[in-house]
Amino acid sequence: MSYSIAVMNRQDLPQATDIDREAFPTMIPATNFDHEINSPLAHYIVARKDEGKPGGGQYIIGFAGFWAMAGEAHIVNIAVRERHRHRGIGELLLIALIDLALKVGCHLVTLEVRASNTAAHNLYYKYGFILVGMRRGYYSDNKEDAVIMTLESIRTAPFHEKLKQLKRAHYNKWHSPLKQVAR
Repeated sequence: MSYSIAVMNRQDLPQATDIDREAFPTMIPATNFDHEINSPLAHYIVARKDEGKPGGGQYIIGFAGFWAMAGEAHIVNIAVRERHRHRGIGELLLIALIDLALKVGCHLVTLEVRASNTAAHNLYYKYGFILVGMRRGYYSDNKEDAVIMTLESIRTAPFHEKLKQLKRAHYNKWHSPLKQVAR
């Protein structure tokens, strides 16, 4: 199975909204993707499952986005359709976000993640994120704390080498070629 990553466009909004509601059902209000894709600070991508049909498939299985400000990429969300989880798609989206953060000139990546989401913590640690703080009662649905994690120095040679190795390991595990972000 192969996947492609592309910049989110207007045609992607209904599917992205469906995925957002499935992944974050208690988030009020839901993400306004129309506003997001028109902001010069926001950078959103989608993961599409290549269906092998003439003309290509446009089935979106996940999305992710960040806001770029003052050299920092602040990841807003990473979401994958429930039936496509545990197949490396979230990691693929993270890789693509880091690549995109580099392209737009960021030097660090930061995010918040639920304190209870240990699977996400482990993924972020794998890529070199470190815990830098907590936001008490951050999530409005249940007042759960958020862990603040940061990936610094993404422009250094050692990080580029680590990212290259992690991309290769992801490919070897999932056998899913990543087609670069199309602009």
